[in-house]
This record gives sequence, structure tokens and C-alpha cells, in this order.
Amino acid sequence: MKPLNHVNVIEFEGIGPGPLCGRILADLGASVTVIARPGASAVVDKLSGGGQPPLREGKRVVELNLKQPDDLRQALELVAQSDALIEGNRPGVMERLGLGPAACAAVNPKLVYGRMTGWGQQGPLAQAAGHDINYVALSGMLSLSAVHGQLPVSPPTVLGDAGGALGLALGIVSGVLQARQSGQGCVVDAAIVDMVAMLGGLAQWIAASGGLGGPAPSVFHDSPFYDVYRCADGGCVTLGAIEPQFYALLLKKLGFTDVDPATQFDTAAWPALKERVRALFLTQPRQHWCELLEGTDACFAPVLTLDEAANHPHNAARGLYAQTPSGERRTRAAPRFTTLQGAHTHD
Repeated sequence: MKPLNHVNVIEFEGIGPGPLCGRILADLGASVTVIARPGASAVVDKLSGGGQPPLREGKRVVELNLKQPDDLRQALELVAQSDALIEGNRPGVMERLGLGPAACAAVNPKLVYGRMTGWGQQGPLAQAAGHDINYVALSGMLSLSAVHGQLPVSPPTVLGDAGGALGLALGIVSGVLQARQSGQGCVVDAAIVDMVAMLGGLAQWIAASGGLGGPAPSVFHDSPFYDVYRCADGGCVTLGAIEPQFYALLLKKLGFTDVDPATQFDTAAWPALKERVRALFLTQPRQHWCELLEGTDACFAPVLTLDEAANHPHNAARGLYAQTPSGERRTRAAPRFTTLQGAHTHD
């Protein structure tokens, strides 16, 4: 199923989250037309290794110089035929080009105008440059990855840029649904810092109760049952056995028959047990632990490289990754849709 196959989107090309939002919508069936500046972008060229930018795949590309009256008129004609628009410029840029929300509403009152920025349309930082790591930092979420004075780390472009892109996609789909019911379009202000803060709702709840980011030992940073461990061959594995029944199974699988599962949240016992778990994983290569724990309710997964992830049996069975004719790897669209009649049943 392609649930957005009757939605037309115009994307004013930028880098990062805006094009990713367009790709998400295109993967779900939307017809996306990219308005690109004439000539190659040095940043896009660098990030794509000199090849065709992967975030353009599945889209139609039209090169226009928006400072030329004829090209600007052509852009407005495309806007008039679209359900939604994506732009990722600093606040005020589209207005100065004659393509702001008011100008676009004049030719298409049902248009959903999606604005992808780091800091938002208003606020003291609205005109400042920034990138993923900056927005995640200001949201407070980056601080929660720090462990005992170490520098905080987050996956590059995942939390900020990708979270922002997904948020804008949700906003656009919601706006289009409303516009089709009411006949009235809207502006979607998708600020990455807003999205990361919103996505951090669970972490904020846990932090508010003292379980994260404070002086008390944290399940996520200090417990022996939720961490990354190195193996004898240098590979790493992860544990996440928070629920008591999963923790009890983990202890059994590791042979820790002398540890009472009922003491799982005795934080005073965590340091010694964590060191014991760390030492145990160092005695065998990663594959050994995969054979022992993977697929069980011990809440286990190996830390995979991108190549290993593409070839993992679970990901392969789901068709998560595919190769282009040139051999490049692509990720399958998500989420996936089937009819109710065609959905899988589980006994």
C-alpha cells in the first residue's frame, strides 16, 4: 500500500532534514517535485560522494533560479498544483523570494506550508546557523547520554535531523488531512529543537523521577542489565533486561545462579555485578553470545556495523535493505502498510 499516492508535494531543495522529509513522503506514495538551484551544490555533492543525491530518489527534479521572474512564476505554478510544500531556509528567506506563506496561499489556499528549521520561526536563535548536534544539545537530550563525567554522544543526524524530518512529515500529513476536510491550508513550523524535546518525553519523565540525569544510580547508565559490553574478539553486545522476568532469564542464561533476581534494583549491588558481567562477556567472542542469547527474552542484540546490519537474518527476512543497480544500499520505507485483510495473523 502507498497511502499518500494522491498527495502532491513541492520541495524547495536544501540539505538534511527537508529532503529526508520529502523522501519519507515519497516512499509512502506522495508525488514529490524538487525545485533545485541550477548547478551542483558543494555540500550535497560532498555528502553524496559526487553521485546522485540519494534523497532525490523517487522525486522529480526541476532546476529553477528563483531570483529570475520567469522561474519564480513557474515555481508558483507548481505550488498552485500541490497539496503541501517543504522548505528549509532561515526564517524570512522564502518571504524575500516572494514564496512565503501569504504569497503561496494567494495561489493555493489549501496548501500545507511545511517549514523545516533547527531553531524554529521565532526566538532569539531563529536566525543562527546550527546542525543536528546543536539542536539535540539545546533540547536537553544530549546531556542524558553522558555517563559519569564522560562526554555525551549521540548518533550523527539521527536524533535531530531525522527526528525533525519525521515530525515535519507527520505535520504535513495532518495538515493535508485537515485541509481536505476544511478547505483551509496551514503553516507547519517544524523546529528540530521542538521535535527532539517532544520525542524525549519518556526520558524527561524518567529524569523527573530521579532515574536519569541526576546523582542517583540510573538503570540506563549504571545497572548491569542495561548496557553495552565488549567481547573477546573486540565486538560488542547490548543488554536491556529491565523487566523482572527478562532479568531472571538473563541471569539464568549467564549462569549466575547465585544472584537472586529479586535484588534486581538493589543499586548498592550494581557495581560488583556489572563488573562480573563485563568480565564474563570478555571471555568469549561476540558470536558465542549471539548463539546463547539472541532471539530469547533476555533482551539482547549485537552491536552491528552497517554492513553487518544489512546482512543480519532478521533484517534480511524483513527486506529492510535493498541494493540499487549501482550497488548502493537503500533502506526500505517505514512504516509499512497492508490491508486489514492482508495483515499477518499471530497465534
